[in-house]
Amino acid sequence: MGTLYITGAGVSSDSGIPTFRGADGFWTIGSENYTPQEMATRYMYVNNPEQFLLWYFKRFAKYRNAEPNDVHRWLANKNLITQNIDGLDGKAGNVNYIPIHGRLDKVTVFEEEGQDSLVLDAPWDDISDLGFTYENDPKSEDSLINTLLEHFKIKKEKEEKYYPTLGYSLKPFVLLFDEIYTDLYRIGEAQQRMIEAKKMVFMGTSFSVNITAIALRIAASNSIDIEIIDPNPIDIGYKHATYFEMSALEYVESFL
Repeated sequence: MGTLYITGAGVSSDSGIPTFRGADGFWTIGSENYTPQEMATRYMYVNNPEQFLLWYFKRFAKYRNAEPNDVHRWLANKNLITQNIDGLDGKAGNVNYIPIHGRLDKVTVFEEEGQDSLVLDAPWDDISDLGFTYENDPKSEDSLINTLLEHFKIKKEKEEKYYPTLGYSLKPFVLLFDEIYTDLYRIGEAQQRMIEAKKMVFMGTSFSVNITAIALRIAASNSIDIEIIDPNPIDIGYKHATYFEMSALEYVESFL
């Protein structure tokens, strides 16, 4: 299958999207009462959907209209797995990339983890058309929360609390911290691409998520050559690794 490209948040930074673990990253900035690792969980979605959806909307929805950069466009015809949920690779024209952590512009029907689910368009534009933005006055948060609950089909259940309903409510199509890779996120196909790859190229990733560990394990098992493109690459201790101390854009420009 030739070269497999595996990308992370660093690839989208030139499109104005913060890296997840940088000073202004999503996993650095929490909410008033919760850390990001507590907020971006299935547990929080189930037990506190009001705050989950509000945080999600404020931290992610504002980037739904971001545009691809030159790296995304260069990758448009490549065999690609991305950790990014921003959808920019699709906007750039890659029709068969695997967004292994989901997509910002999609939601799923809420099901038990591991079950098949419908993937639908996210309602961000509908919410914005009502005048809500991530910068809304805090005084309007109650109205925004009610709108989010309505669009995600989450109703009051027992004890007058809001809970999502299996087979009915909508959940952001994003792999959360306490969820596992399933075929809803195309993990089987991703692993097959890794097995068939002749070379792997990692771009803009900190190697801090499970998918990169899976890829490295498969690369080591098959003695696959890998390239790591990062301004400050970490030494992964793999003898078939070549390091490029540069940004993804600088790497791509070397081929143009």
